[in-house]
Amino acid sequence: MAVLNFKHLRYFWMVAKTGSIARASDQLCLTPQSISGQLSEFEDRLGVALFRRAGRNRELSDAGRRILSHAEQIFALGDEIIDLLNDQKAKETLPFRVGIADSVSKSVAYRLVEPALTNGDPVRLVCREWRLQALLAELAINRLDMIFADRPMPANLNVRGYSHLLGESGLTVFGAPGLVEQLTDGFPAQLENMPFLLPGEDAATRPKLIQWFEANNLRPHIVGEFDDSALMKAFGQASAGLFAAPTAIVDHVCEQYKVVPIGRIDAVVEHVYAITTERRLTHPAIVAISKTAREDVFGPNSQNRPR
Repeated sequence: MAVLNFKHLRYFWMVAKTGSIARASDQLCLTPQSISGQLSEFEDRLGVALFRRAGRNRELSDAGRRILSHAEQIFALGDEIIDLLNDQKAKETLPFRVGIADSVSKSVAYRLVEPALTNGDPVRLVCREWRLQALLAELAINRLDMIFADRPMPANLNVRGYSHLLGESGLTVFGAPGLVEQLTDGFPAQLENMPFLLPGEDAATRPKLIQWFEANNLRPHIVGEFDDSALMKAFGQASAGLFAAPTAIVDHVCEQYKVVPIGRIDAVVEHVYAITTERRLTHPAIVAISKTAREDVFGPNSQNRPR
């Protein structure tokens, strides 16, 4: 019983495609004598003649034409396999599934995540924004790799997880230029009776900010409360009210929302945690985030330096 030799089949296929052994030898980088000998051996194994002489060229026999149609399919399939493998390698990006609690500044989250997308191995980012409790439920069933939160993981939850402090920042109060022009006196007295936008009830800084107002005998006019920090900034941009955001991202907030800083509240500190199922961080993207937090966003060169 003849066993198909695929090397011989390729030599036959190339001779059939090019029309001569000489042209096939150029394509295969082999001598004509080598190809001729391999073709003869192939015909002997199959027990049929694949070519017949047509002047100085070779012409396919009936058996050769039948075999060529199958050879075309075989090598086309081989090319598809190579293309599939190359495409798969191109798509071998590391999935990175991040949950961002509503109360966390989206500008801070972006600045922390952005370097992880451009350094090292390719990363495919999947973001989920939700309340912290719901995100922790997703983490518990391994549908998230980490969560950005403004507080450590609650101790009363039956969820295996660890809180890693990425950094902390005081707050700065911002306002749209038209609203800031109405301010009188100095900071913080100028906040009295001014429209103010508060973070929602889930935000860890909300009660601290309210306590700070009370400690300084300030009564701003609360005109809105927002679970989503980005939405709060958008309303602030539209002159709906003054708002507070982390001092570490002053320049980013001013540039993106076209607002101006009024004054700093260093007594109210916003923390940012990475909550993961790892006691020790090993995911490359999370390690990059921790490094960015330590050296850039909340590091010694950040805008969060005490004044």
